[in-house]
Parts: sequence; structure tokens; C-alpha cells
Amino acid sequence: MTAMQELYLLVPLAPLFGAIVAGLFGRVIGRTLSHSVTIAGVAVSCWASWLVFQDVQAGHTYNGTVYTWLSIGNLNMEVGFLIDSLTTMMMLVVTFVSLMVHIYTISYMRDDPGYQRFFSYISLFTFSMLMLVMANNFMQLFFGWEAVGLVSYLLIGFWYTRPTAIYANLKAFLVNRVGDFGFLLGIGVVLAYFGSLDYATVFAQAPALAAQTVSLIPGSEWSLMTVICLLLFIGAMGKSAQVPLHVWLPDSMEGPTPISALIHAATMVTAGIFMVARMSPLFELSQTALSTILVIGAITALFMGFLGMIQNDIKRVIAYSTLSQLGYMTVALGASAYSVAVFHLMTHAFFKALLFLAAGSVIMGMHHDQDIRNMGGLRKYMPITWITFLIGSLALIGTPFFSGFYSKDSIIEAVHIAMEQGVAGAGFAYFAVLAGVFVTAFYTFRLYFLVFHGKDRFETHPAHEGHDAHGDHDHHGGVPHESSWLVTVPLVLLAIPSVAIGYLTIKPMLFGDYFKGAITINAAIHPAMTELKNSFHGSTAMALQSFTELPLWLAVSGVFLSWYFYMKRPDIPAMLKHRFSIIYTILDNKYGFDRFNDWFFAGGARAVGGVFWRIGEVKIIDGFFVNGTANLVGWFATVVRKWQSGYIYHYAFAMIIGLFALVTWFVRVV
Repeated sequence: MTAMQELYLLVPLAPLFGAIVAGLFGRVIGRTLSHSVTIAGVAVSCWASWLVFQDVQAGHTYNGTVYTWLSIGNLNMEVGFLIDSLTTMMMLVVTFVSLMVHIYTISYMRDDPGYQRFFSYISLFTFSMLMLVMANNFMQLFFGWEAVGLVSYLLIGFWYTRPTAIYANLKAFLVNRVGDFGFLLGIGVVLAYFGSLDYATVFAQAPALAAQTVSLIPGSEWSLMTVICLLLFIGAMGKSAQVPLHVWLPDSMEGPTPISALIHAATMVTAGIFMVARMSPLFELSQTALSTILVIGAITALFMGFLGMIQNDIKRVIAYSTLSQLGYMTVALGASAYSVAVFHLMTHAFFKALLFLAAGSVIMGMHHDQDIRNMGGLRKYMPITWITFLIGSLALIGTPFFSGFYSKDSIIEAVHIAMEQGVAGAGFAYFAVLAGVFVTAFYTFRLYFLVFHGKDRFETHPAHEGHDAHGDHDHHGGVPHESSWLVTVPLVLLAIPSVAIGYLTIKPMLFGDYFKGAITINAAIHPAMTELKNSFHGSTAMALQSFTELPLWLAVSGVFLSWYFYMKRPDIPAMLKHRFSIIYTILDNKYGFDRFNDWFFAGGARAVGGVFWRIGEVKIIDGFFVNGTANLVGWFATVVRKWQSGYIYHYAFAMIIGLFALVTWFVRVV
């Protein structure tokens, strides 16, 4: 094994080592050593990822097997690494954001009795995501896929004494099982038709099977590639929270804030986006699948944004923002702009982690009150949190020169090109992403203004009721305060890429050769990236040109309207809520998805279970087999008992009859 291959192993194994030490020996080694070893593990992983990134930039990619787990005939189940530009970008994002979250957690969870357990979980989460993005085969991809799902279940329900946390983590687990079932079927179909689980083998064979059809329903032929891509995308819908499998993600806010940042920024929810980009050689062969992805992403981008406009929990506003931005990434995938989707994944990871961690800083400053109606004027008390939150907000709405602008505007332009090419669903998607710009700006700055500007509303609420780190009620009041350096340093370090990373990397990542060999696009059929490249004249020119285009002015109008509604005329939102009460009720009920799921799926499962219980358990198992056997034995015993009279002549008569029957049978046989 070469030195570089040892470095590849170090990237996922360093966080795993920290997770094992903190998880198994945390009580013995104490809090300080527990967080030290897990932070050191993630820091080593981040450092190793940077060295691997530099090696790949020098032209050294790697695709090989590390360990063969199982061989069945010609099929090998292997642990292997595919190290290319897409992988290294994900490795850097995952490890850097995770490192910031680890450092931040020292302060946020300092009073929690599960301190060591939490560090073990988030380190294990990092390991799981790294195994997913470094995989070179479907078996390892599925391992990482399920591992991030499992650890997210443990983290969302970390405060397991809260009924709401238990409900939320069970919901996340069950909804992801729906997506994962489709994902597993997709992998099964790949194995059945390609005879291999290795990416390179499957991608090489894919063009030859592009015209292959399968008969799912007798008399109805489906394209094999469409079936595979749609099944794989169902898995992405679960992990990346696309409608209708989005319902778990807002409830995941029941977990501690650091894990909200980790789940929503760099891990888990980005797994589906990464997977589709990695599978671009397959998805390029099915326009039906791409159009489906386009429409589902557009619905998620727009309609989940609407829900963010009425939320009053600071974390839930940002959670719905995540849903909307994941919709944008999915739209880019559907427009065959895979590199743009991954570019937005990267920029979003930094500013969304920044927003969540800044929100956590606000929550700590507000003594664990999360209701934005009880905040206001925090700019004076929490200057570092204020400025970093503002930077994250400006990046989120696509302000020129900020990182989110370059990725978001590229998505909008790619969808516009797809619409001009006549791609099915692109017209609706273009409307959705444009309208989403206004909606995003409105709810983002509604949150910003209510939290950091206006009068100090917390003075009228001297004793807020929230939850402290133990999950217990906290009735402390008082003036908010800036958080410790363990919180503010990660905020500043995340604010830097939130401003600059888009400006610096758009040219190589979207219009250079950065993703060459990692992402496949059939430019003749899907010319979006080619046309984007032709119209790109530099990062500065792109930002300056935006001042003459619609998206920027939609964002400006959203910011202005939120300022006017919540700073100047706070009576208008109350009036609109009253006048459009039906629309507000629909939004407040989240379009009825939760109610429908509870009634149809949960209620239906209970009803079906009740029928099976009454017929299967009561009538067949208990009634027929258990009680039926006992009744049969009882009846037989009752009949036989009549022969046990106690009279000798009855027994003699029975013996004579028996002897006569035996002799008759014997004579007949002879």
C-alpha cells in the first residue's frame, strides 16, 4: 500500500477512531479527553483531505479495492475508494464543516449529561458520510447511506426523554426507509442487468443498455435506464428531503443545534444530490428521469419556501430554507447541470452551517428561547453573531459577490436554457426558481429583522420558557449575551467561505476541467453547461451583470418587503393573516402532508394490522391452532372416556371385538 493510499484510509478512519474512544471510554477518560480525541480525529481527517485534494489536482486519481468482504461467483462485495475531483471536494466540505461543528459543540453542549455520547455520535456521522462519498461501488455507497440514516436517528432523538424528539427521530427513520427501499431496488436492478456493483463497470456498460426495456406490467414496456434512475432517485428523495418525502427534515430540529447544522449543511441531506451527480452517466441516458427530477425539485424549492414565511421558531425557518435550497440543487440535476448542483451544494454547506450555528448562538444568548417573536435588537448585544448571521443571510438570498449568488444564479440560468431547449417540466421549474428568489429573500430577512433589529422584545418577557441542554425547562431571563470564542471562532471561519468561495471557484468548477472525468454530460442533448460557459466572462462581470437581471431585483424586493412589513408596519402581517386565513391555515398545516401521512399510512397500517390481528391472531392462530387443538383433544378424550366404565364385562367385550377384528384382518391379508 502506497503512502497516498494510507492517507485515503486515514480520512474516514480518524473520525471513526475518535467516535469509538469517546463512545466506549468516554466515562473513563472524561469530557476534555473525549472532545479532544474526536476533534483531533476530524482535524486529522480534514488535513488528510486537503493533501488528497492537492494530489488529485496534480492529476493523480485513484479507483481501487481496499478490502474484499464477500465473493459470490463472479460478484465481489468490496470496500473500495474512488478518489477524484468530486470526491475530494465533498471530503473537504464534510470534514471542514464537521470540524467547525465539533469545536462549537464544546460550548453548546457543555452542561449536557450526554456530552461524550454526543461527540461520539457526530464523529461517527462524519465517518459514515466520508465512507459514502469515497465509495467506488454500490455496496459501500449503500453502507454509508444507511449509516448516516442510523446516526441521524440517534442524533435527532439525542434528548430521548422528550416525546417530541422520539417522535421526530422515528419519523425520520421511517420516511427514510421508504426512500431507501426504492434505492435498494435500484441497486438490485443494476446488479441484475449489469452483473456488477462497481461504478466503473456499470458506467462503461450503460450506453450499450440504453435501449434496453423491461416489462414491469405485462404489456407495458419501460426503459431500463428510466427504471434504474427513478428508483435511485427515490432514495435521493428520502435523504435529500424532496416532496413528498420531506416531512422528516423540519422535525429533525428536535435534535441539538450542532447536529442541525451537520445534517442540514454538509452531511445526510446532501447525500442524495451527490449520489445523482455521481450517477450522471446513468441519468444522462433517461430524459424521463431528468424531467421528473426537475419537477420534483421545483415543487420543493418553491412550496417549502412558502412554509418558511410563517414559522416563528428560529431553527425551523432555517430548516425550511434548507428544504428550498435542496430543491434548487435538485432542479439543477434535472437540467443536467450536475456541476452547478454540486457547486451550490458546496456554497450552501458553508452559509447554511453558518446560519444554523449563529442561530444556536442566538438561542444560547436568549437562554434557550427559540421564538423569534420574543427577540429583537440583538445586534447591540451579540455583534459577532449579528454580523456573521447577516453574511449567511446575504449569501443565502444570492447577493452579488457572495458565494450563494454564483451558484444560485447559475442554477436559474441553466433552467432557463433547459426551458428554451423544450425540456419537459423546465417552464414550471424556471417559474418556481425565480419565484423562490423572492420568497427566500422575504423569509430570510423576516427572520433577520425580527431577531436583530427593532425594539428589545425580550424585555417584556423577563422569564422565557424554553429548553436547556438537558432538555428540561429553563426559566432564566435577563439581557442576552455574546457567546464564547468556541462559538464565535467557528462562525467567523464559516463566514469567510460564505463570502469568498463562490467568487474564487466558479470558473474552475463550472467552466474549467475540475469535474472532468467525474461528471458525464451529453452536451449534444443537454447543452446547458456549454451555453453557460459561453456566456461567462469572469466572476466580477457575472456579479455586475446581475444588476440588470430579474433575480437580483426579486431578492431586493423580498428584503424591502420584509423590512417594511416587520419594521415599519407590523400591523400588515397580522391583517394579511386574518384576511387570508384559509391560506395561512394551509401553510400552518404544512399542506396537510403530516395529517395525510398520519391518517393514510399510520392509520392504514393500524387498520390493516387490526384486520390481521382479528383474523390471523384471534381466529386462525388462537382460534384454530391453539384453542382448536385443545378442543379436539378435549372432544377425543370425552369420546374415549365413555369406554372407561370400570366394568370387567365391558373390557372383556372390547377385547373379544378387538380380537375378532385382528383375526378378520389377518385372514384377509393371508
